[in-house]
Amino acid sequence: MGRRAHFLLGEAVMLKDTLLELLGPEIEAMGYELVELDAPAPGGSGTLRIYIDGDNGIGLEDCERVSHRVSGVLDVEDPIHGHYILEVSSPGLDRPLRTEQHFRSQAGKLVKIVLAAGRPGRRRYKGTIVGIDDGIVEIEVDGERFSLSLSDIESARLVPEY
Repeated sequence: MGRRAHFLLGEAVMLKDTLLELLGPEIEAMGYELVELDAPAPGGSGTLRIYIDGDNGIGLEDCERVSHRVSGVLDVEDPIHGHYILEVSSPGLDRPLRTEQHFRSQAGKLVKIVLAAGRPGRRRYKGTIVGIDDGIVEIEVDGERFSLSLSDIESARLVPEY
């Protein structure tokens, strides 16, 4: 990875962390859970996707309420430089998993995990969540167990089973 690409990746992670810290409490105060967000590229245009969940599921009115509140916070705080489009939706059947609680609540389910680039070894896993303890996710892939650090996970999503 080139120096510029590495710098932009670092900026993207910082922006995502900033947005999670800024928007998480606002969304939780409304009675929803901020499941995950996809931030636009730093300094460029893109889409800010926010995935929310609630005790009774998520409907269009819920997305509109959160979108309105988040827009106001973003207008005041201005953490995103450049143009972006805001999208708010439910996490869907292929729900993203980000926190220990997310993994814990989905134990026994099938998941796809992609580890961050730049670390040695295998990056992609598809298996059953065995559990999580102290930041280590344990999954079973074809009868073999793997222990993956939550901090090494770039993305994790449930695999819908029909």
